[in-house]
Amino acid sequence: MKPGSNLLSLDEALEILLAVDPLGRPAEQVELARAAGRILAADVTASINVPAADNSAMDGYAVRTADAALFGAGVAVSQRIPAGAVPQPLAAGTAARIFTGAEIPEGADAIVMQEEAEVRGDRVAFAKPVEAGAWVRAKGCDIEAGSRILLAGTRLRAQDVGLAASVGVPRLPVQPRLRVATLSTGDELVAPGEPLPPGKIYNSNRYLLQGMLGALPVEHADLGAVQDSFEATREAMRDAARDNDLIITTGGVSVGEEDHVKPAVESLGRLDMWSLSIKPGKPLAFGRLRRDDGSEAVFIGLPGNPVSSFLTFGLLVKPLLLKLAGARATAPLRTAMRADFDWPKADRRREFLRVRRNEEGGLDLFPNQLSAVLTSTVWGDGVIDNPGGQTIRKGDTVSFISYAELLG
Repeated sequence: MKPGSNLLSLDEALEILLAVDPLGRPAEQVELARAAGRILAADVTASINVPAADNSAMDGYAVRTADAALFGAGVAVSQRIPAGAVPQPLAAGTAARIFTGAEIPEGADAIVMQEEAEVRGDRVAFAKPVEAGAWVRAKGCDIEAGSRILLAGTRLRAQDVGLAASVGVPRLPVQPRLRVATLSTGDELVAPGEPLPPGKIYNSNRYLLQGMLGALPVEHADLGAVQDSFEATREAMRDAARDNDLIITTGGVSVGEEDHVKPAVESLGRLDMWSLSIKPGKPLAFGRLRRDDGSEAVFIGLPGNPVSSFLTFGLLVKPLLLKLAGARATAPLRTAMRADFDWPKADRRREFLRVRRNEEGGLDLFPNQLSAVLTSTVWGDGVIDNPGGQTIRKGDTVSFISYAELLG
């Protein structure tokens, strides 16, 4: 926090959030077909070499380079080796017809591509010089037996699961899915599909959170909207904490007479109210809710404006969620890109400007950066992370974060 300021920086907020301990529940064993997207609970070590033996990287002929003096006149083809076959040792002065992925016979030390071979009946000749090791994939060149191939805390991607399969692992130990509940607060909220009376708004944040949580390794309980009263809010919070690890609300975290989240949470546990030095996304609440057995659930209260909720989820809630679930912390990838616009009036807070990439390799700015303008998140494909007090001139290099990095 800056001296003389009551605003908490994004980095300070992240440090506090990521100080929480992972849940530490027992790991689950899941089949490979269901492992993608889950968080690995233990390192995976290879028990075999990949490939298990030297093999051919090309369709062609396995040869002994010691026989190079015979190649111009041609040598006999002594065997045919398809992938999966066990070859015989290669006799001196002969070649073996071999196919991609097939094991190289003992005695051979190079592969000649079939395009560089001239077949003459039952013999084959090679006009070009042949180097030892050419087109040979050495035993263990991909994976050596005994090596760690996947680390605990990895959020498993398709390629991670494929790597586990390549060493014969049929199932993986993964962390249990984090149980997350979401609540919307406010009597002004109306469900889509219902008539919209004067003074009411449709509840977009409910479905925004559903979509963002759907991309993460969680079990999501959507508890809907809560009536604007202390009793109803407190009861909803108590019920949510009983069965869930993390409770997320949107709106209702200020100190007005109709904002009941703060006193409800404080009656069940403890709460810190933060004013963050970011724009959009200034108000945030973080705390704990006690359960009847003395354990606690984690609470996050997001701002009510949809863009603020959208961005604070990606910047703060997603890292917290993954940490609770046992994942290794990873910051979103930032890319240096060219701004194709001017931003002459800098805010003192760190700004996240909604932009999209253009065909010229630069970034265009959405004209309306207000935190209630949800169309900006649909029009764009990411944000610029702009330090507080910094203006931008057309042509400047800026730090871009794609929505895929922020929310995926």
